[in-house]
Amino acid sequence: MDRNRYRFLSRWSLPAPPAAVYTALERAEDYPRWWPQVREVTRLDDTTGVVTVRSLLPYALTFTAREARRDPAAGVLEIAMTGDIEGWARWTVTAHGTGSLARYEQVVDVTKPLLRRFAVPGRPLFRANHRLMMRAGRRGLLRYLEAV
Repeated sequence: MDRNRYRFLSRWSLPAPPAAVYTALERAEDYPRWWPQVREVTRLDDTTGVVTVRSLLPYALTFTAREARRDPAAGVLEIAMTGDIEGWARWTVTAHGTGSLARYEQVVDVTKPLLRRFAVPGRPLFRANHRLMMRAGRRGLLRYLEAV
């Protein structure tokens, strides 16, 4: 196992139709409005932006996100990431009961020197930090979907 590679999987059950969830998730520039740990999204063009995230631990990650796949019919949004983390992330939104299931998958290599230096002892903290970020993101998206 590469100590600087992370694989994450989160599933968000949401009481909103898949189309509404997909629409919210495809608007990355709005993430800072509802996801507290997404501090800034600066759109560079129609398919690329710079994202800064920071959760509980005292470090921020900045990366360029480039659209790799946008398929509303399949409910898939995928990006390629370069910067402090390199790899990919994918949302897949499907119908689930009377609402939706938003599945988030991410595979990244950490390139930020500080995080690489603390890769072994920090790994459990980094993973917990990500879980907290995802939990807050789900809560924020729930509130956002109720408001729109």
